[in-house]
Amino acid sequence: MTERNLILIYLAIINVATFFTFGIDKLKAKRSKWRIREAALLMLAVLGGSIGALLGMKVWHHKTMHKKFKYGVPAILIVQIAVISYILMKL
Repeated sequence: MTERNLILIYLAIINVATFFTFGIDKLKAKRSKWRIREAALLMLAVLGGSIGALLGMKVWHHKTMHKKFKYGVPAILIVQIAVISYILMKL
């Protein structure tokens, strides 16, 4: 398995995990239960799950009014696209 494939597999896994984590947190919010920290949700985005975070925000209608999510997650995605593009070009 090539490094490129490993990177793509990692990104797929982290984005799926991030998407469902946003959904779980939304469900917990509706049920007034213990919540996932905002810092943890943002860290998942930083670790490569920014697409999953954006999809989770859209699908679950979750954290869409919080400025650090509304503007932060797209900014993280832009940086990640640049970094990943650079890495993949160098492989």
